[in-house]
Amino acid sequence: MEPEMKATNEYRSMAVDAVMKALKGNTGGLSEAEAAERLRKFGPNEIQEAKKNPVLQFLKRYWGPMPWLLEFAMALTIFVRHYTEAILIFVLLTVNAVIGFVQSRNSQKAVALLKKQLQIKTKVLRNGQWVLRDAKDLVPGDLLNLRLGDLVPADVYVLEGEVSVDASALTGESLPQDVSPAGVVYSGSIIKRGETKAMVVNTARNTYFGKTVSLVQIAKPTSKQQKIMFSIVKYMMYLGVAASAVVTCYALVIHKDLMSILSLIIVFLMGAIPVALPAVMTIVQAVGALNLSKRGVLVTRLDSLEDAASIDTFCFDKTGTITQNELSVTDCAAFGSFHKDEAIRFAALASKAEEMDAIDTAILHYAQTEKVDAEQCRQLSYLPFSPANKRTEATAEIGGVKFRIFKGAPQIILKLCAGIEPQMKKAVNDAVDAYSTRGYRTIAVAVRQGEEDGAACKFVGLLALSDPPREDSGEMIREIQKLGIRTLMLTGDNQAIAREIAGQVGIGTRIHSAKELDGLSHDEQVKLIDNCDGFAEVYPEDKFKIVQLLQTEGHMVGMTGDGVNDSPALKQAELGTAVSAATDVAKASASVVLTKPGLSEIINTIDVSRQTYQRMLTWVINKITKVVEVVVLFTAGFFWMHNMLISLLGMSLLVFANDFVTMTIASDNVRSTRTPNSWKMKSIISASLCLGVLFALEDLLVAYIGVSYFHLNYEMLCTLVMLSLVFNTQFRILIVRERQHFWSSVPSGKLLGISLLAIVAFALLGVLGDLVPALAWQQVAILLGIGVCFMVLVDFVKYGLFRLFHV
Repeated sequence: MEPEMKATNEYRSMAVDAVMKALKGNTGGLSEAEAAERLRKFGPNEIQEAKKNPVLQFLKRYWGPMPWLLEFAMALTIFVRHYTEAILIFVLLTVNAVIGFVQSRNSQKAVALLKKQLQIKTKVLRNGQWVLRDAKDLVPGDLLNLRLGDLVPADVYVLEGEVSVDASALTGESLPQDVSPAGVVYSGSIIKRGETKAMVVNTARNTYFGKTVSLVQIAKPTSKQQKIMFSIVKYMMYLGVAASAVVTCYALVIHKDLMSILSLIIVFLMGAIPVALPAVMTIVQAVGALNLSKRGVLVTRLDSLEDAASIDTFCFDKTGTITQNELSVTDCAAFGSFHKDEAIRFAALASKAEEMDAIDTAILHYAQTEKVDAEQCRQLSYLPFSPANKRTEATAEIGGVKFRIFKGAPQIILKLCAGIEPQMKKAVNDAVDAYSTRGYRTIAVAVRQGEEDGAACKFVGLLALSDPPREDSGEMIREIQKLGIRTLMLTGDNQAIAREIAGQVGIGTRIHSAKELDGLSHDEQVKLIDNCDGFAEVYPEDKFKIVQLLQTEGHMVGMTGDGVNDSPALKQAELGTAVSAATDVAKASASVVLTKPGLSEIINTIDVSRQTYQRMLTWVINKITKVVEVVVLFTAGFFWMHNMLISLLGMSLLVFANDFVTMTIASDNVRSTRTPNSWKMKSIISASLCLGVLFALEDLLVAYIGVSYFHLNYEMLCTLVMLSLVFNTQFRILIVRERQHFWSSVPSGKLLGISLLAIVAFALLGVLGDLVPALAWQQVAILLGIGVCFMVLVDFVKYGLFRLFHV
């Protein structure tokens, strides 16, 4: 008969017989034949991933709205035999495809690293004998032997023995968990103490660990930046297509030939399509990523860097992120005639560093920190924690006197102190309760003079254990709040611990249990999230759900974490940040990895991301203004001159000057804002539209001067208009890069140098006439003078528009 499969937590507290019956197991283990049959049915104990053809995945990069526009323009340029422009567009399209393909391949690292977690060997009972098998060969019903240091390879039900397990990387709970018979241990946990015989209940994707993998695979944040960029392309194309349609109709009325009409359409398409947009985005983001790498921050997903500028909510994992993920003694209370130093000394003598027990290590470190006098003290014997009596025992000599010391849970130690006074017992219980409300785990110490078993024990004191905050956590939380970002804590620990830590670091004390979200409607869930400071007792799917809920309400979300349990939320968030001590899985899922201890680099990341946004905003305003300028100019010019005011070659040179020279914006000097940034597209387009019309009027004025005063022929007029557009591009960058007046800040040396170089190069091109009909140097000088004067005048208009539209 086949085993009856259940969710792992359903096995918790089930009777052994019931578990055996459900899984069709027995105390002698499975036979090799039974294991082979179950392996065929349930599959190997490893994460299966659907294979994708990399060639097809790459070719898909040529399919979509943006590629279609570029491919249509490329087809038209080939048809009219302008092969240089066609090659240029194809190269840009391929560069964009390569960048996107590489980024998507990098995102698959998380699943690969999760699979590596299960590539271990474990001791399993087969055919009545203990043998070593690869973890991937385990099946439900297998019996395992697990001991200190073992990585648990599947979800298991404990049959015999008691163990202490570290599941912090999975559940986020900072304190070791004691698991007794009839308890369950999740795959990926580490045995920290004890030994157990356990039965496999779930493998691979059905484990707690495997479900986390599934979330990592489906998690995908929607890049707001990509939506914004596509909307820009869309509206610019609407404008370009509409203008080309109007001009084409007029061209048909005045009987223009087909090739001339196609050339008109190409000019409008080349003017409207932001050909270099993907490349500019990548360069701007790469510059920001390079700056962050020098500060100890590794950006693994470039688009997240610009999205991070708009983050208004930051979710913090507690264990290992805000806290040290290291058990520490927070406080010590002595009772009766004993002093604090004596309580610490006795606790230290009942601990042993070689055992590598988390509690013993914390107590010994605390004794060193408190500089407790250990002279004339000697540990004679040590008995590690025993599941039978649930305590640690040691014999020690202090000043020539021998003592028997007992260390364990308060209720266990109190039972040893039969002669304790009721008032002291009440004081002890009150202290334990007080520590518990603060989320602390309490260890009690008792001592008996001499080694006789019949002598009375005296209660010495209590030690409160916790995972304390990092020294820089509080300051970092305050700084991030000053940046206009709301902070939330999401942790697997209980509410008391979460409330205490969140209060200490300044997040707040309104901490709810994640279970409170169950059964609520979407609106009720959102309301609960909006009115709290965080959630405790969360599972990976809870963190993932909370991040998604915030995103559905329009929030841009940051998330920090260090464990496997954080991976789905890290990947889903716009800025998933893995701390320096994070697991490989968390690092692969995150978009940003901190390479240095501490959290202060998060502030640097937000600061750089907002600078990246400002650079991208400058490029967008410049691009929209330029599109409006050329569309209005060429439309009005065609109705005026019955011909385009620029040649196809001139348009190609203009594309180079506009899209490629302006890439220097990526290294411009900018200031980050003190509040989250957002793409207010209506305001940006409105301001840019007004500026574009002004620049188009200037170009029309230049064309009028060229016809009426310079008496230029058509070919020379095209040169004059091309130079006007090129010079305007360089002057416009100097205007729109600064939200105040253009003289409020100094451009970067690279931007200023390239702009001056472009002006000089095109001025010489217009005077020498090697590629285009030549103009007199006086005419070019007058054109430059007009551009400079117009730049100053437009800057005042720009300042008013940016204030009016809150750009």
